[in-house]
Amino acid sequence: MVYFSNIFNIDSSLLEHYGALDVSLVNDLPLFIDPFLLFGSTKEEYKKLHSNILDYVAFLKSKSSNLSKGELEAWYMFPEIKQNWLGYSVVGNGGRGLGKDFASAFSKNLDIIFNDLGKETITASSHIEKACLFNVGVGRDNISDFTTNLIYSFLLEYTQTFALQYLNDTQRLKIPVAKAYFDYRLERWMPKAYTLPYFNEDFILLTPKDILTKDDSWLNRNDLTKRFRDSVEGIPNERLRAEINNYFISNLPAPTKKKPKATAKEKAYAISKALIKFPEIINYYIKLKENTTISAKASAITNVSEIQNIFIKNVSDLIESLAENTDYFEKVKDQDSYDASLKRVLFLKKVIENNDGYRLFYYKNQPIKRESDIQVIFRLTWYSTEFDVNSETNNGRGPVDYKISKGSRDKTLVEFKLASNSKLKQNLAKQVEIYQQANDTKKSIKVILYFDAIELSNVKNILKSLKIDSEESIVLIDASKSNKQSASNVKI
Repeated sequence: MVYFSNIFNIDSSLLEHYGALDVSLVNDLPLFIDPFLLFGSTKEEYKKLHSNILDYVAFLKSKSSNLSKGELEAWYMFPEIKQNWLGYSVVGNGGRGLGKDFASAFSKNLDIIFNDLGKETITASSHIEKACLFNVGVGRDNISDFTTNLIYSFLLEYTQTFALQYLNDTQRLKIPVAKAYFDYRLERWMPKAYTLPYFNEDFILLTPKDILTKDDSWLNRNDLTKRFRDSVEGIPNERLRAEINNYFISNLPAPTKKKPKATAKEKAYAISKALIKFPEIINYYIKLKENTTISAKASAITNVSEIQNIFIKNVSDLIESLAENTDYFEKVKDQDSYDASLKRVLFLKKVIENNDGYRLFYYKNQPIKRESDIQVIFRLTWYSTEFDVNSETNNGRGPVDYKISKGSRDKTLVEFKLASNSKLKQNLAKQVEIYQQANDTKKSIKVILYFDAIELSNVKNILKSLKIDSEESIVLIDASKSNKQSASNVKI
């Protein structure tokens, strides 16, 4: 009972037909709303949402001078809308939301970022993602949270329509929602009641799949760096192009015989300097991207399909394995946190290596190598547990993937790493030991996921060099597609 369709006992095809994502109600799915997909959509409703976002930015810009503390909090600061179950929380759906740092950075730079708002001559429209492109302290997660809050009323209406049509009275509840929409006459965010899916003492928000993507939005700083040359070439003013290119080159180190070419880091620095000196480059980059709306949609469809394949289809198969093997965990009830953690890690190893579980890490026969994926999957093995399972526990020396505990004296730390991680040796030598000191425990488990024989060989060499190759607490998991037994021949 993990996904919306499971918990509300409806066929997942209803959500598919409605266009909504079948969200997990255990963990966030690593997706977010990309405002560019609203801009590039052929749906008038989505285009209107994009326009509404810019209307609110225009309002903020008109009020950007001499803001009081109360106005800053009321207009810029929002809690994360956790009920959509999207984002990057490995356990649950909690997040930080938009706080003082975002409010300060965004409000102070509105006139710079949106200097031509409503008067665009280069681009077809302005875009809220420009805040990330200017690199003023506003990140991707900030823009995602801000966008979600600005289209909150649409998402609430969208979910309410589904709930009224497909759910029964026991599955839905009329709930007053704070900051549901903005009243421009009163200049304040207003509450409104909606009838919504209700589970575990909270409502659930559905999101259309065709406005979702993963990793980076279509307009993003990394892509701007990659397309810097193309963006500059799109500038019709030949003199300006020459000035930009000369300034860019002047910020690169002079070539030498030993080092004839600049490094990627040095080029990125020179590009950053050029963007500060000539911010109009950003508008030409946006113009370049506005001509690729079809590619943006195709990329987003692929992204969502990948997430559905990994976290819905394949994880559902894993959950079935868990359900069929409830006896496997019966024996851990009287054990300490280390034994219980190791038991689950070894179970996960068997499922991945011997029961087709490796498919969790493949999309269209290509490996998807992300540590966050196995972290989420590991969390599923702790359902109905008496242990406290905390993710990304940070005690001042950096986050650890999981801290498993039962009381204040029984704690075990579990870290997941990819064999392809370039800092694997460093992490194995120091990382968990530092975490152990910070969390006041000597018990830890390190799990390493590898995808081929070369990665396995490298890991073994690292473990041998550190003299920890015989440690029980280090578990290697084979996620390669080769040498796998048929699931029908394996007993767990």
